Amino acid sequence: MNRAFRLRMASQRAEAVLRERGIDTLPVDPVAIARKAGIVVRAKPDTAQGVSGMLLRHGDSFGILYATHLPNKGFQRFSIGHELGHFFVDGHIDHVLPQGTDSHRSRAGFESPDIYEREADHFSAGLLMPADPCRKLLAKHEPGLAAVEAMAATCQTSLTSTAIRYAGLADDAVAVIMSTAGVVDYCFLSDTMWTLPQLAPPRKGSRVPRATATHAYANGATPRHNSGPTEAACDVLDWLGGNRSLPVTEEVLHLGSYGKTLTLLTVESLLDETFQEEDEDEDADLEERWTPRFRC
Repeated sequence: MNRAFRLRMASQRAEAVLRERGIDTLPVDPVAIARKAGIVVRAKPDTAQGVSGMLLRHGDSFGILYATHLPNKGFQRFSIGHELGHFFVDGHIDHVLPQGTDSHRSRAGFESPDIYEREADHFSAGLLMPADPCRKLLAKHEPGLAAVEAMAATCQTSLTSTAIRYAGLADDAVAVIMSTAGVVDYCFLSDTMWTLPQLAPPRKGSRVPRATATHAYANGATPRHNSGPTEAACDVLDWLGGNRSLPVTEEVLHLGSYGKTLTLLTVESLLDETFQEEDEDEDADLEERWTPRFRC
């Protein structure tokens, strides 16, 4: 099964869990969902570095421990949602808790190469940030970091997980890049951004492009303000390659004690052009279908 398809299905499974329980408002309470499924949820302050949580099994009973060494409520909620992903997504229990195993340590946060961990991440994103209410929320805001922050505040989620979910839900041409000390951790593009031809987004482990505000930020050329993000203009070619030059708004935010940098790229003109092309195609199709045809 295609990897992208599996991730999409994991997110859709989460939304099915919400529908089955009649949950249609924000924020979603993952602890309440766990408890209704008979799963005990507890905080674990001494979790090993890099471990976000654990799924436990004793006979037919399950429990969730979530890490608290990172004082971020949004990440803790996401970690609980991640463990629920291992519980609800088909095949996960057998994989992460095979016969004779009573615990599984997770590393939530969209960085693990393991497909089961990534599926659990996408399940958690779909659970805490369901598509329909989040799209209605995003429609009230201009594209960019302000929309991500509004969505994070409403859903009670971390900026990182919210930004990634935003890229998956947005109609706008956006890209989300997480980096550490000038090295890319991951990059997510919205469907509209992917309409640009021959893109070559930065890969994990690559250096942040030099002609960007993020590079200047990582190298100390731009002061790290606590009051808000740094905003600059660049070209889509600088970040994503391809063969088409387009102006991009680059927003850069340092994530405090995590030592990571969140970069959000927005191409404001591309969405209008995409809709214009679709409208032109539809007009041509209508003209073709409604043009009278006469027999000779």
